Amino acid sequence: MKVSRHPLAWAVAVGLLPAVPVLAANQPVELESTVISASPLAGSAARMTTPAAVLEGDELIERRQATLGGTLDLLPGVRGSSFGAGASRPVIRGQDGARVKVLSDGVDVLDASTISPDHAVTVEPMLIERIEVLKGPATLLYGGGAIGGVVNVIDKKIPTQVPADGYEGELEWRGNTAANESAGVFGLTVGSGNFAARVEGLKRNADEYEIPGAEGDPRSNKQVGSYNDTETGTLGGSWVGERGYLGLAHTWQKNRYGLLAHEHADCHTHGPGNWHCVDGHDHGHGGHDDHDHDDHGEGVPYIDMDQKRWDLRGELSDPFAGFESARLRVGHSDYEHREIEGGTASTTFNNKATDARVELTHAPVFGWRGVMGVQTLRRDFEALGEEAYVPPTLTRNHALFLLEEYSLNDWRYELGLRHEWQRIDVDSDQSNARHRGTSISAGAVWTFAPQYSLGFSLSRSQRLPTAEELYANGPHAATRTIELGNPDLDEETAHNAELTLRKFAGRTTFSLSVYRNQVSDYIYAADSGHSPGAGYREIEYRQHDAVLTGAEGEVRFQATDAFAMTLFGDHVRGKLRQGGGDLPRIPADRLGVRLDQAFTSAIDGQLEFYRVQRQSDSADYEGDTGGYNMLGAGVGYRGNLGRTDYKVYLRGDNLLDSKAREHTSFIKDEVLLPGRNLTLGMRLTF
Repeated sequence: MKVSRHPLAWAVAVGLLPAVPVLAANQPVELESTVISASPLAGSAARMTTPAAVLEGDELIERRQATLGGTLDLLPGVRGSSFGAGASRPVIRGQDGARVKVLSDGVDVLDASTISPDHAVTVEPMLIERIEVLKGPATLLYGGGAIGGVVNVIDKKIPTQVPADGYEGELEWRGNTAANESAGVFGLTVGSGNFAARVEGLKRNADEYEIPGAEGDPRSNKQVGSYNDTETGTLGGSWVGERGYLGLAHTWQKNRYGLLAHEHADCHTHGPGNWHCVDGHDHGHGGHDDHDHDDHGEGVPYIDMDQKRWDLRGELSDPFAGFESARLRVGHSDYEHREIEGGTASTTFNNKATDARVELTHAPVFGWRGVMGVQTLRRDFEALGEEAYVPPTLTRNHALFLLEEYSLNDWRYELGLRHEWQRIDVDSDQSNARHRGTSISAGAVWTFAPQYSLGFSLSRSQRLPTAEELYANGPHAATRTIELGNPDLDEETAHNAELTLRKFAGRTTFSLSVYRNQVSDYIYAADSGHSPGAGYREIEYRQHDAVLTGAEGEVRFQATDAFAMTLFGDHVRGKLRQGGGDLPRIPADRLGVRLDQAFTSAIDGQLEFYRVQRQSDSADYEGDTGGYNMLGAGVGYRGNLGRTDYKVYLRGDNLLDSKAREHTSFIKDEVLLPGRNLTLGMRLTF
């Protein structure tokens, strides 16, 4: 028989139901190989030189949250930035912001989420078909600055084939108890001949979520401001031929979510780096329940976000002699979000950006097969209003890249090279910035036994400073900080070494990785120790050498056809080389276990338990976070009615109602993670 298991199965909870027959001792377990589109040469995770994870199918359906960071939070090595119900960006190996690339089928999501942790990632998890997570800096196809990793989101907005029966689609609804959430999704693909069209959409309404609170206070069990309302829709179409496709899609998205722990202050400067803040006007702390559900303007400050996005995608096999395929990706976004305080927009962020890339896969030359390409990014960003702490900037980034592989017997070798040019024009009296960087990687995978492989990689990656790191100068109420940039910042250079041991077949499988990343001129937001008043802190973008070391992995034992047990965990430590201080917001160690078992072929269940340790390796002026235990469980039922397949699922999170804070969050001292929560959902596919 074939037992389905994705390369890193710890991405989902596993189950809790009675066992059925035990596998015979001599009966092998054959594993399905999931193709990773973000790694076009390696193909599957088992052949990659660095760790990768894929989340799709039932696993993705049951694990999805309202944010991308929340959806991926249980992957070893991955956490969420945890800025409330509306904003949580993936944090990979302690790295966030511009060091983690979030892509929509190969091109940037083109939002403002790298600028500040309170800005949402404009990816809707309930409309995603698959999520690919590539860890470590050897991801040079998508940017030398991605020293944390890459998250590539695969969706259905542009059809790549014409439905066999002329149509296919899906409907889904889910609700939960902690936030009284209700979310509905629809998607339909139709086609005939060489043409196919896609329409899809989502609507979500969620109130403030419940937290473990004190008895006697009716507001103590709500995280004030943690509501999240979302609407999104897409219309796309494509021409599909025997050798490829070309398609276009338009997507609009509107988010409204509360700014947790947002404290406005009146801040004034008396010269460079000399800020003073006093308590500002009170915008209220009544929360989402104190006013009409469709008008959040009179309560807690909130973000009202709109994005209009165009995507152009195409692929062609055998485009011309010597090349196996050509791939085109273009994304253009018109993004705006307004921070509403007291019913008026206090600050507006505008981000108009275009990201385009062309890839060519060449046929083997002397045994080497590779992908070469060019990428260009243009970002026009401005902030207007009370918290315009970054001046208007125009960023242009251009890159050439090359990735080559060579296979010989039990070995697969990989070489990567990327060179980038970047110019940032700033609308202020400060100087424009020009940087360039070269990144290179080398790795090998040795399949030293039929079920085992050993992967090793070395990389030198350069990240160019962002406009915010260079030019920030002013108050940021969402993080309660005065942010001070440094226009003299230079590119940072990371030297990473990584070793991954895998067993990818048999009843016991595992993936275990250790790594060391030594970064010269590491750019980080350091607390200066100065408080300008009103509860604000001053942070400066500094540049010092740093070292990040860590380990992560999972071990899975498939005991019977229906029962499996998985142990998983991760550890990362980030320190400055000079003085030995700790880097800020590094996640705490985590260790857990999952069980998976099934009643029948139609019913399965899940049980998981993990421990997050206390994080006391904190940066200067950064508070510690306590340890906590998390217990979750779930059950699902699959069936069909004619040509319609359906799945009903029930999931419980934080069943112990533990008080938990995520150390990666800027607002961890004020904000708790959701308390006990039950989610019920139903999905139809036809």
